[in-house]
Amino acid sequence: MTKSYQIAVLSGDGIGPEVVKETIKVLDAVSQTYVFELHYHNALIGAVAIDQANEPLPEHTIAVCKRTDAVLFGAIGDPKYDNDPNAAVRPEQGLLALRKELGLFANIRPVKAYNKLINQSPLKENIIQNTDLVIFRELISGIYFGQKSISADGRAASDLCSYSQDEIENIAHLAFQAADKRNKKLTLIDKANVLETSRLWRRVVQSLAAQYPTVEVEYMFVDNAAMQLILNPKQFDVILTENMFGDIISDEASVIGGSIGLLPSASIGTHTALFEPIHGSYPQAKGKGIANPIASILSGAMMLDHLGEHDAAEAIRDAVLHTINEGVLTPDLVKESTYSTTDVGNKIANHVRFRTGHRYQDNMTHSKSTII
Repeated sequence: MTKSYQIAVLSGDGIGPEVVKETIKVLDAVSQTYVFELHYHNALIGAVAIDQANEPLPEHTIAVCKRTDAVLFGAIGDPKYDNDPNAAVRPEQGLLALRKELGLFANIRPVKAYNKLINQSPLKENIIQNTDLVIFRELISGIYFGQKSISADGRAASDLCSYSQDEIENIAHLAFQAADKRNKKLTLIDKANVLETSRLWRRVVQSLAAQYPTVEVEYMFVDNAAMQLILNPKQFDVILTENMFGDIISDEASVIGGSIGLLPSASIGTHTALFEPIHGSYPQAKGKGIANPIASILSGAMMLDHLGEHDAAEAIRDAVLHTINEGVLTPDLVKESTYSTTDVGNKIANHVRFRTGHRYQDNMTHSKSTII
């Protein structure tokens, strides 16, 4: 019997629908090649949900996500809310609420430098070449979810950062397990010289380390880590950190590959896992056909790994590498490029479709008239 998976599709705002469309194109191609079925269920989130349903995360969307096998997410955010500090409802509230609803406590962000694109990075080639690391960011606690207050006169405000031992252990075990399968090194990024929550993180990780004797554990303050990530990113294998530090560090890491449009992510926890590119909604590019779909497509590959379709996931990653090496890229990666979002999606899908074993039967040209 053909295996079948139910996928919630939350395209969201800005370029989200454009990059998700190309991801589904690639997923459909690989599902035909590796003989499994993907059934998609669309739902609203973010600014588009506020516009159509008066809330950033409708109950229908939550229900769809909870009854499917995985969530494919596009992007969230709209300038009309970003530019209004007094807005009571914001698109991002939808994503934060969804993470809580699904118990998505671990965000996993692989960072890889592609040789073909090294010159796109502001960092020197000898610094970033062969960088291959993964960031484990705690996702549903910390300062983003802590109690918030503002004084009656609006002149003072506070955000509470809070963590429990259980919350730290949940993601720390995942990071240790990943390090054990990779290069046996885990770096905890914290601010234990100042913050009590960071000192708790350090105590918990130190206590868990005994369960993973083959993994070397390093501790690094976040300010130093931000510098080291630029000076010598190859020193890192698995990075583990709390919510806000992880948000900042993972975006900083995007410059290693030359573009935030190259980095996928997975968010996993107690319910349905969610897969999304780490970039934002990029409203300036909306509808122009120039959005880079690679991060979204690689998020689709991570989704297939989660579903157990490892060969199909690897086929997508191979096709992405092949496409990058052939220079079929959007203008954010190659300034003079005339390739569109759709062209890149077509190229990757065709590489997947005509893949035989480990060799590509690529009867395409680099023209913009490819047919899928």
